Amino acid sequence: MSGTTVTLPGGRRLRLGGGTGHPRPDGPPRSRIAYAAAHVVADPSADNTPGTSAVLDWDRTLAFREHLWSYGLGVAEAMDTAQRGMGLDYPTTRELIRRSAAQARAVGGRIVAGVATDQLPPGLATLAEVTAAYREQLADVQAAGAVPVLMCSRHLAAAARHAEDYLRVYDDLLTAADSPVVLHWLGPMFDPALTGYWGSTDLDLAADTVVELLKAHASRVDGIKMSLLDAGREVALRRRLPAGVRLYTGDDFNYPELIRGDDTGHSDALLGVFAAIAPAAAAALAALDRGDLAGYDEIFAPTVPLARHLFAAPTWYYKTGIVFLAWLTGHQDHFTMVGGVQSGRSPVHLATLLTLAEAAGLLPDADLAAARARAYFTVAGVTQ
Repeated sequence: MSGTTVTLPGGRRLRLGGGTGHPRPDGPPRSRIAYAAAHVVADPSADNTPGTSAVLDWDRTLAFREHLWSYGLGVAEAMDTAQRGMGLDYPTTRELIRRSAAQARAVGGRIVAGVATDQLPPGLATLAEVTAAYREQLADVQAAGAVPVLMCSRHLAAAARHAEDYLRVYDDLLTAADSPVVLHWLGPMFDPALTGYWGSTDLDLAADTVVELLKAHASRVDGIKMSLLDAGREVALRRRLPAGVRLYTGDDFNYPELIRGDDTGHSDALLGVFAAIAPAAAAALAALDRGDLAGYDEIFAPTVPLARHLFAAPTWYYKTGIVFLAWLTGHQDHFTMVGGVQSGRSPVHLATLLTLAEAAGLLPDADLAAARARAYFTVAGVTQ
């Protein structure tokens, strides 16, 4: 078998050609703000099994963030991509934010970081306890020097009885923030525990609550990240935002069209998929800066099938594919994750992901990617 050939489940052989690559830009994109939500690299020698405290490989974790900054992208730290609520405990999260923010200052990189309530134990909490937990994490992120992202809270979703409860909690947090923050609307396809967030399962009513909050606190909000995988709803909300409030797309299905925009505006980006496609994303945004819309579309087009597969249902296991690609591309030396989440996708799913990454030119070292893919599929019972 060729050194760059991999036998996939079912017996098909895939020959990897290696990516052509994209040059690093001179700096961040000028026409859009773009953050990549970064994963964490587990320490493979530690007991990162379900229910244990996360142990990270700090050098590799921070090196991956430097990779993102080197392509002009900002880093969205400690978001759901970093396994918040899926293996990353809050003491490790706090240290992650502290170290990443310090590294951002050292290299001049842009950084935002997630604020949630995951230091609370699972189960019901009062609204006062939820607010206090949010405020504790808000203080931690502000002390670290990162821009806070007020993430959706499972505890708030369980405790709130109507939209006014959300407005009361967020009013408290926005009043406490010492500078503008980013809000976050994560749909139930990413986390079923967030069903009914903003006080209703009717997304039109939920959007009304979001707009009411934004209008009341426009000066305290930099923007809102929307992750509903619904381009039409994102555009509709974008058109209702108060002046000066950005829409950060979290739509890993429809990002090219949403970032490109229309006659009434565009979305900026805060995306998990950008961590997997950083060189292509940076090149596409550079083309957009030049006004080269054809080049923008051409660069992004082959990444969309990969993104749609990566974030396919059950969507919350997209992190497994993110780490698999990071391993194949040499950003880490193993395919293990905190909480044992490397088991979250099947060999068949990852075989398709490998095929789509090859088609998108995102495997720069074909020999390395093939050797690692063969090792994985051998363990999965596919003879190479």
